[in-house]
Amino acid sequence: MTPVDGPRVLVTGATGRVGRSVVDLLTDAGVPVRALVRRSETAATLPTNIEIVTGDLTVPESLDAALDAVSTVFLVWTAPPQSAAAVVDRLAAHAQRVVYLSAPHRTPHPFFQQPNPMAALHAEIERLIAGAGLDSTIIRPGMFASNTLLWWAAAIRADSPVRWPYGAAETAPIDDRDVAAVVARTLYEDGHAGGDYVLTGPESLSQAEQVDIIADVLGRPIAFEELSSDEFRRETPEAARPAVDMLLAAWNAAMGQPAYVTSTVADILGTPPRTFRQWAADHAAAFTEDPHPTS
Repeated sequence: MTPVDGPRVLVTGATGRVGRSVVDLLTDAGVPVRALVRRSETAATLPTNIEIVTGDLTVPESLDAALDAVSTVFLVWTAPPQSAAAVVDRLAAHAQRVVYLSAPHRTPHPFFQQPNPMAALHAEIERLIAGAGLDSTIIRPGMFASNTLLWWAAAIRADSPVRWPYGAAETAPIDDRDVAAVVARTLYEDGHAGGDYVLTGPESLSQAEQVDIIADVLGRPIAFEELSSDEFRRETPEAARPAVDMLLAAWNAAMGQPAYVTSTVADILGTPPRTFRQWAADHAAAFTEDPHPTS
């Protein structure tokens, strides 16, 4: 597919799990890319054939140079909410369109309808984008498959049980790469202004089933031990309590019903999203190898 000619695309969150892949996909498609990083030293992982600029969402005036001659922005919000209005004003002064990585807080499924400060922040930024008169495309990924690396990889590497609450709660994990592919397509392909896309994986799986799939991929059993909500809270750091409470409420609300599943990835890309089994197979080493070797 021939990319749209014209001014460059600014990618914020360019070193993150979605933004980094978006940079590569845009570059492969021949789209001029400018990557925004907070510190120049973090740019070492980015391709050398793109333009890299420094800027900080908490300092809106630092974005002016990054936005010069930019038509479209991929916005990943990684800052406190206080600067959101000023940042969106800056975007509107330079760019014509924003592709915003949000969340499925409008989705009529109980999993996504629990009180959630991050959802409230996403909703406010969407309101600011609309109020600024920017064309927008809203990308709403559900649960990321890669969350399981943060949650379960350490226990699995240690050959310990996965101790987790709400094993029967179902989600539809999506591969980060599919999210990035949709984002990239909406950044350079016509017809996505005004789009509001909920992205999920292709199947509803309980959390215990996801552990079983990882075990099958690794070729060894992994025990799953059900924790109560209170046990789970006690086993997580105090600093993580707001996120833990948010997840517990969402999993509790999801009990007894399948996850919300969309066809949006296939509709936009023309190919089906990767299954959780495919994701696990491609990331099997992360469940078996020490991520911080001493030598």
